Amino acid sequence: MMYGGFLMTRFYLIRHGEPDWGINEQYKLKGHGRDLVPLTARGINQVLWTAKDERLKEAEIIVSSPYPRALQTAAILSRELGLDIRVEFDLREWQPDLTFEYDSVEKLTELGDDYDAHHGVYPPGETKLWESKEVMKKRVEKAIDQYLNFKKVIITGHGMAFRTLVGEVGDIPHASIIEYSKTHIAAERTLF
Repeated sequence: MMYGGFLMTRFYLIRHGEPDWGINEQYKLKGHGRDLVPLTARGINQVLWTAKDERLKEAEIIVSSPYPRALQTAAILSRELGLDIRVEFDLREWQPDLTFEYDSVEKLTELGDDYDAHHGVYPPGETKLWESKEVMKKRVEKAIDQYLNFKKVIITGHGMAFRTLVGEVGDIPHASIIEYSKTHIAAERTLF
């Protein structure tokens, strides 16, 4: 849409369906391995339900995080809506442990609680294991800004990344849609 020399892109941020976190404990996965889980049967049904949302019918493309739970969500939406998928590495979820050593739900909870206690900002003179809110927001914005030449874009990704991008507080339900718009100057429009 164009408004007096400005273009607006509407993004439909869709958090992945419910993932099968039990696989992490079954295989004793750690670090990035913990992000390799697929959706549960319930998660698949959540996404199928979301695909019926009328707002998505006018989308032009699906852009996904590289994690399986987001890619599986994107694949279901792609099949139901007939849209192509592009994968953007920087749409990945918040990095709770930049050493990639965490290996339990308890450690993840501890890191998440520390992040929340500091509002995602490193205390002066300190470095934390987790990725800061500022770094995460910049990388997610940079990834989606590549799609400003579209009018309507579906983004499949993660709760913490989306919360940080749009300023939401609290948990974002699985397979839910958050509308997010960006207005930009027409002269700065880039083409694929």
